[in-house]
Amino acid sequence: MSAFTNLLFHIIHSTKYREPTIRSEWQDDLYAYVGGIVRDQKGTLLKIGGVEDHVHLLAKLSPTIAISDVLRTPKSNSSKWINERSDVTRKFEWQSGYAAFSVSESQLPAVAEYTANQAEHHRKKTFQEEFLAILPKHHIEFDMRYVFEQEFID
Repeated sequence: MSAFTNLLFHIIHSTKYREPTIRSEWQDDLYAYVGGIVRDQKGTLLKIGGVEDHVHLLAKLSPTIAISDVLRTPKSNSSKWINERSDVTRKFEWQSGYAAFSVSESQLPAVAEYTANQAEHHRKKTFQEEFLAILPKHHIEFDMRYVFEQEFID
């Protein structure tokens, strides 16, 4: 028998220290670039949205590639792509971690709408507030000390 899968994921990752470094003038190009990388890894980017400090991806992923590998490549390649732009004046980096949640087919439209409407959503909530509300909804236990990378200043 052949393998039949429908592996849908809602993925979130932020910029390093949640700095507002995703610029609106190249945001669409960034999203297209990430979509191409997901396609190269046998996946389909169904929706992407975000604001200046994080992105949400709704993607159908291949069962042959681990999710950590699927995310490593778009994050590293897009960082390089951004940093090579002539209009970028300070180093761009993604936070090292990510969140990934499985999505049922029945919830796909709601998650797609949520992903697409990030700018509107974040007029009311910060990324930190949003993220800390999402984790318990998915029954993920966490220690606040390790949720967000912190910049240490001596």
